[in-house]
Amino acid sequence: MNKFISIESIARRYPKAGGGSTTIFENLWFSMNRGEFSAIIGHSGCGKTTVLNILAGLELPDDGLTVVDGHAIEGPSLDRAVIFQSHALLPWRTVLGNVSYAVSSKWRDWSAEKVAAKAMAAIEKVGLKGSEMKKPAELSGGMKQRVGIARALSIDPKILLMDEPFSALDALTRGALQDEVRRICVETGQTAFMITHDVDEAIYLADKIVLMTNGPEAMIAEIVENPLPRDRRRVDLHRSPDYYPLRNHLIDFLVTRSKTFKDEMPEGYDKRHPPIVRPGADNPLTPGETRKVA
Repeated sequence: MNKFISIESIARRYPKAGGGSTTIFENLWFSMNRGEFSAIIGHSGCGKTTVLNILAGLELPDDGLTVVDGHAIEGPSLDRAVIFQSHALLPWRTVLGNVSYAVSSKWRDWSAEKVAAKAMAAIEKVGLKGSEMKKPAELSGGMKQRVGIARALSIDPKILLMDEPFSALDALTRGALQDEVRRICVETGQTAFMITHDVDEAIYLADKIVLMTNGPEAMIAEIVENPLPRDRRRVDLHRSPDYYPLRNHLIDFLVTRSKTFKDEMPEGYDKRHPPIVRPGADNPLTPGETRKVA
């Protein structure tokens, strides 16, 4: 299968106040196939948001190349939609106005009626039909974030980029929005890339989970394939025999291996081809073990 997204040997460095530079990461390699949902996990400072910003075109790498659908990323594009931690809505516009603004930005020659119809379809998709004429001040935090999701989906992005979009929400609202995003991505085949600190969120949403070591000079330690069925339901997660081996593997990495990986790299580790592992009931991994999928 051809790579839909390809991150090739990218590096990002920032100048120090007293001279020199700090390397956040370098020689980073990662790819995604069309329709995949990938999550990236790692401690603060490892460069997760920087990777997302490079994919969005908001930052350029100091070295290397990032390619989406055969085209090198050289700046922002409406082919790539970003959902930030805050909703970032225009307070003077209604729900429909906020989403329509995105639609009209991409399809500038569309009539107002066509723009509104496209925006309403996205609003209905996230369950906000009936609230389209409300302004952000009239919405709850969860509803505001639904508008942000609708705005992103309304432009039919090639890739949906999410920077911890549910982290500021209460647990019930966060769960409901995770359910909505998962349903939409599965039904539409949307390619998605998410930053999260929440292990259970990554397990529930992602097909692949990218594990980053601690920064600076962070690296991809491994890529974990989610062994749970793609049509999984939240209520069934803890009943799956694969759930706890996967969860334990991720937590073991965050607690221990993210700090020690660079000093205890597995034999034959290659940054260009980070190990792909699939922890589960049929493929148990002991703490600290990395085993490639055959």
